[in-house]
Amino acid sequence: MSGTRLFSPFEMGSLHLRNRIVIAPMCQYSATDGQMTDWHLIHLGNLALSGAAVLTIEATAVLPEGRISYGDVGLYSDACERAMGGVLDGVRRWSDMPIAIQLGHAGRKASSEVPWKGGRQINPKDEGGWKTVAPSPVPFHDDYDHPVALDRAGLAQVRSAFADAARRAAALGLDAVQIHGAHGYLLHQFLSPLSNRRTDDYGGTLENRMRFPLEVFEAVRAAFPADRPVTMRVSATDWAQNGWDIEQTITFCQALEARGCSAIHVSSGGLASHQQIAIGPSYQVPFARAVKENVAIPVIAVGLITEFEQAEAILTTGDADLIAIARAILYDPRWPWHAAAHFGERVWAPDQYLRSQPRQLRHLFDR
Repeated sequence: MSGTRLFSPFEMGSLHLRNRIVIAPMCQYSATDGQMTDWHLIHLGNLALSGAAVLTIEATAVLPEGRISYGDVGLYSDACERAMGGVLDGVRRWSDMPIAIQLGHAGRKASSEVPWKGGRQINPKDEGGWKTVAPSPVPFHDDYDHPVALDRAGLAQVRSAFADAARRAAALGLDAVQIHGAHGYLLHQFLSPLSNRRTDDYGGTLENRMRFPLEVFEAVRAAFPADRPVTMRVSATDWAQNGWDIEQTITFCQALEARGCSAIHVSSGGLASHQQIAIGPSYQVPFARAVKENVAIPVIAVGLITEFEQAEAILTTGDADLIAIARAILYDPRWPWHAAAHFGERVWAPDQYLRSQPRQLRHLFDR
């Protein structure tokens, strides 16, 4: 029996998790025409040996124009599906860690340069750029190209693309889908009054602004096998005046729960270029706590959770059910091993690495 919450098992639908450590989706900007490359085999394979409970594939575009950058992964074609399938075959050959995928559409934040080249939007007239779409023709920055407001046909195309990508994910045997409704991307753009200036049924009131993200959730839930979880990542606040906030987030999460959402992953920000974020350790955990107090489904906390005792405290105080690690596990791909050693717990390791177990930790690795 585990002595900590962090290393206690957890059930989410058909998903059996060995512990409460979730590897969050992290963009690598290393795909070619939406297709995964050898980098993804190295990256995901490395993380799949970490001893965490579940690995989430980075934000994966449901349409070519939904990619954040020209280097983003997609799941909108047979070629994308084949490339991802090859990577997954390699990872699964050596790890039985459940693998989820985050499906998304970048909306007005698409057509961007990769981060190590500045990350700013590429003009649609320039190489590597394309015309973006959004709820309203409001750019992320004043000097960015104005996106095209999605009409009814455009909305139907995006909904259908999310469902098609979910079916491809199911065919690839992925264990769960997370829908990206955070960080200022398309679904978040519909939710926030700062980016959604529509006057039809998809804009104005909170009910109307939630309508399209909820339709997308319903489409994905219907397309993905009923026994496998579909979750949503949300930004709890825009960190900007008159924007999306925690009260609206709670209402949205309750609507998701009513439609069969399996868990809520609570992040924040990314929508407003003038956001003022109060960053510090666990800075987003209060938002996770607020959501958890108002829904019955599992809640995942994320955001500058780097220390072992910090992660355990978030769980033991009831602020969240699961902990998501992102940059911390890029820096230390054996974060779960080191956490288990710290607490005197046991953790999975591949046979090839068993001899690395420290002599003073004779029961660290779980056989």
